[in-house]
Amino acid sequence: MTATTDEPTTLYGAGARRLQEHFDSRRLADRLEDITLHTSLDQGDIDLVADQAAVWIATVDADGWPDVSYKGGRAGFVEVVSPSELRMPIFNGNGMWRTLGNIIDNGRVALLFVDQQRPWRMRVHGSGVVHLDAGTTASFVGAEAVLAVRVSRVFPNCGRYIHQDGAISPFVPEEGRSAPIPDWKRIPALREVLPSQDPARHE
Repeated sequence: MTATTDEPTTLYGAGARRLQEHFDSRRLADRLEDITLHTSLDQGDIDLVADQAAVWIATVDADGWPDVSYKGGRAGFVEVVSPSELRMPIFNGNGMWRTLGNIIDNGRVALLFVDQQRPWRMRVHGSGVVHLDAGTTASFVGAEAVLAVRVSRVFPNCGRYIHQDGAISPFVPEEGRSAPIPDWKRIPALREVLPSQDPARHE
């Protein structure tokens, strides 16, 4: 079941640009786009997907409201068909079918993978196709449907606020304690474009 979709274009809308100007982070945002944004999965992305037992799926409904759903399975349940395509089983649920219904309506889908061990996050934007035929669903044990996602863009996110092993991340601000500086802010290509008041810039 397909839907007509368009390709994502600008990574930053007017609202994001306004906030970047307010917080002096436009240089950093542009540098991150230049060095991290890619249009297909690289080997590191593929390895991350293979390790995960969960993914969050964002869609947009017919009224333009965003929706997000958690999907879980065994590690590697999201299959990398190619650097440009992911497939995942959709198991028995509550019968609302909002996530797949939204995708049938407009095709837009975003995936968020959270690796709690590294820690690291990865976002995938693309267009989705819903498969209901037995020939496709049979390739995943217990699947009632299969969601295929054609990858349009991929970009990682810093994982410093991901909690691990039941403990709050040490990067979360706390009264009376300075949070540590994440290693990525020490990378020369990023450090030079940090906001002027960022402590890492003056370390």
